[in-house]
Amino acid sequence: MWKKEDAKTQGVPEISTGPVNSTTMHSPAPSNATPAVSLPVSARAAACISQGIKIKGEVTGSEDLFVDGQVDGQLNLTNGSLTIGPNGTVKADVNAREVIVRGKIEGKVTGREKVQLWSTGQVTGEVQTERLAIEEGALLRGKVEAGKVPTKNVEAKAASATASGKSTSSLSMRSGSGAP
Repeated sequence: MWKKEDAKTQGVPEISTGPVNSTTMHSPAPSNATPAVSLPVSARAAACISQGIKIKGEVTGSEDLFVDGQVDGQLNLTNGSLTIGPNGTVKADVNAREVIVRGKIEGKVTGREKVQLWSTGQVTGEVQTERLAIEEGALLRGKVEAGKVPTKNVEAKAASATASGKSTSSLSMRSGSGAP
């Protein structure tokens, strides 16, 4: 038979705004209860500076960042990937694990692993990376240092070879259309 006290114990539990500790929770919530759970966020979801946003100063972080607005200053992502969207304009020194350029960058670009210039991308300044990919139609003006950073032993051998009169060769590459 139904009693008023039974209805109180079987009803929807009170939702607390404080932290939930698994040691204080004695029994699982009834199946008809709606838990207050935030929506899951992807571990690789990038932060976004959208079109219409302008930032002046230093932006630092360790996650991925998508810039489709304007950034003036410095961008430093210790472990993340930086993507400049097609509407993005960056006048900054950039340092990230990976840099993908679909918009415009003016400054020193350091991509520790890789720098990619899409067909709509424009870079004016210095690019330093281990791997560089440039699509047809992209614009790159400035100094490029691509490849693995030489170790000190290789540098010492090259210096001694130059001092002893042996010649070392230099590779010069030019890419792009219409650039002098």
